[in-house]
Amino acid sequence: MVTSARTTWKTLRLGILGASEGNGHPYSWSAIINGYDADIMEDCPFPSIPDYLGKQKYPDDFLQGARVTHIWCENRAEAEHISAASRIGHVVDNAEDLIGEVDAILLARDDAENHFRFAAPFLRAGLPIYIDKPLAVTIEDAERLFALDPTGGRIFSCSALRYADELRVRSEELARIGNILMIDAWAPKYWETYAVHVIEPLIAQFPTLDGIAAHEVHKEDGRTQLTVTWRSGVVTRFTTHGARPSPIGFKLKGGLAECEKTFSDSFGAFKKALEHFIGVARDTEANIPRQQTRKIVELIAMAGLHKEFKK
Repeated sequence: MVTSARTTWKTLRLGILGASEGNGHPYSWSAIINGYDADIMEDCPFPSIPDYLGKQKYPDDFLQGARVTHIWCENRAEAEHISAASRIGHVVDNAEDLIGEVDAILLARDDAENHFRFAAPFLRAGLPIYIDKPLAVTIEDAERLFALDPTGGRIFSCSALRYADELRVRSEELARIGNILMIDAWAPKYWETYAVHVIEPLIAQFPTLDGIAAHEVHKEDGRTQLTVTWRSGVVTRFTTHGARPSPIGFKLKGGLAECEKTFSDSFGAFKKALEHFIGVARDTEANIPRQQTRKIVELIAMAGLHKEFKK
């Protein structure tokens, strides 16, 4: 059954699970794949979603080759609204009802402490699954998930900002700034859910961020900061600002100059991440290297809520 689901379906059937507090991905991911009802989407509790969807042309700008056909949420009324807004045909009463109905799963929840509970039945059933960021906030939880996918072909997990063009550092920019000495990165909101948005695009781009020589953690008034010195000598400082407003971005400080990047295109990043997952689910694209995902979780865990405040 798994081979058929992953290789012979012309349109990949996706089931989506939601939703965690403050996370609009069940709306946005489904709409990027299925299209959406503009009038109903206006009632989505995340106003940025209808805003950026409305700037795209349907169907040209939307994702092809897949369809979100089923949805489950703990709150049935919420699932019904997402279904209507994002044109999902079926609402199910139990998450495991998706097994046998779809070819792959979108776990569109960022409450990492629940990821194993929700993902395990689908991994045991052999289904590929996109687990929303962060995969886990402890190494132990990440390894529990990895143990259900020993070959590395079923679990796909990332911040979609990994794919953001505006965060990509071009070769000509690297030549201009010289050897990188320090990277200062920042994001709003909370460490466990938002630090990944700046950690992931940097880990994906810079192989010199490998081998931790030292690290420091600072926490104060809702702000969390992790400073890491890598064996290469590069220093990275990742900061989440809690309730204080902040863009998502980073600044590279080189021996010759500086270069700053700021995230701006949610639709483009989400679409590229979903396209990559669909390629992984079809066995036509390589997955994100597991060692990168493990390193990202390790960095998140270093400054997690369980960590002692350090001056």
